[in-house]
Amino acid sequence: MIVVVGASHKTAPIGVRERIAISADRLPTLLSSLHELPEIAEICIVSTCNRVEIYAATGRHEDDAAQQTIATIEQALAEQAGPKLGDVLHQYLFHYIGDAAVRHLFRVSSSLDSLVVGEAQILGQVKDAFDLATAQGTLGPLLGRAIEWAFHVAKRVRSETQVGAGAVSVSSVAVELAKQIFGGLNRRVVTLIGAGTMGEAAARHLCDAGARLVVVNRSLERAQIVAEHFHGSARQWNQLQDALLETDVVIASTGSQDYLLTPQWLAPIQRKRKGRSLFVIDIAVPRNVDPRSNQIDGVYLYDIDDLSKMAATTLRDRFKEAQISERIVAEEADAFYVWQDSLQVTPTIVALRNQIRAVLDAELDKSLHGKLKHLGEAERKALEGMLSAAVKKLTHQPTIRLKSAAAEGNARTLVDAIQELFGIDPHEIPASSRSPSLPPTAHSDTAPISRSLEYRDAHPEEAS
Repeated sequence: MIVVVGASHKTAPIGVRERIAISADRLPTLLSSLHELPEIAEICIVSTCNRVEIYAATGRHEDDAAQQTIATIEQALAEQAGPKLGDVLHQYLFHYIGDAAVRHLFRVSSSLDSLVVGEAQILGQVKDAFDLATAQGTLGPLLGRAIEWAFHVAKRVRSETQVGAGAVSVSSVAVELAKQIFGGLNRRVVTLIGAGTMGEAAARHLCDAGARLVVVNRSLERAQIVAEHFHGSARQWNQLQDALLETDVVIASTGSQDYLLTPQWLAPIQRKRKGRSLFVIDIAVPRNVDPRSNQIDGVYLYDIDDLSKMAATTLRDRFKEAQISERIVAEEADAFYVWQDSLQVTPTIVALRNQIRAVLDAELDKSLHGKLKHLGEAERKALEGMLSAAVKKLTHQPTIRLKSAAAEGNARTLVDAIQELFGIDPHEIPASSRSPSLPPTAHSDTAPISRSLEYRDAHPEEAS
């Protein structure tokens, strides 16, 4: 069973999100430590500026296994948050179980749960999380398949709707805010602190807006590459103070775990600016700018939560396309549910046949060593053939019913009933019978199609 536990811009303010944000160098260690726990069979962590979400597959299907896994993940996040916040962190967390967790994964990957609906960056971030989990060996046939399926869903949303039209992103909204402050950025000086992925995206939008771009980065070489590409200038890290004396707007987007700009550091700079307002837009998580800097006269600080108000306008503009996208997500979530249901059908049928055959073989063996011990080789083979035919006939109707239920997405109830009635322990079903051929991967040009979906296509009247 798949579960997800996390916090996002919808459930937690930035002050909470930055405390539980998981740095790139800590991710491999946390993945491995959680994967070693007996209740977690597979795990993947998505940590971005707007969300920290931990997806896991439990070793068992029962609800108690899911609840135990959720409690384990919540504890890990509480430890990440520290003692004070950790004690109350649960009020900012959400969790989903089973089909709801899969649907959430599909929505996140398709940018329907993003601060800026339709932004493309989240899909790349989920792919990065998938690649890391794959490299760490923490994914398997269920959660790994769900994430691959999510890539296919995102591709469908992009190709079949206009929800991503305009290439919106957090960086573009930040630049749009700067444009609104000044009524345009033509010839305005904008200092970009950080030249990573988000910084480069912001530089692109600033260039398009006609701003005079100054890039400051710890790596001067990286700053020069971004600046030259977008017709700006680069400064060394120790020249940041000089850059701020000349700038109109600062956009901060580094991966620093500590504040880069503090009130103590900014106040003297602002005094030297002689009354000129300084607009600071902090799109980093954890934040690069101490929020108390907003108390300095003439300094106006905006963080990523402030951008959500502008993003709400974008959402209203994209509402119709988002509705179409939601229908695609629902359709694909149902398809994944059918595929997941079918995973238990084949091994349950095999286990049922093996159990019946074992009982009949035991009775035959007893007879062949008793009343029927006088039978010759040919007669013994004839009896064995009769038993094989009997097993097939006894399991024919259950097999037909289970396969039909799988095609309709209702196999789980019958599988549970058969396992209960015949005493079949799903944990003792051989692993080789648990892994039927998967549908084509989400990275191929062919959409994921299971036999159950082929059945639906062939019987459209039953799908309504």
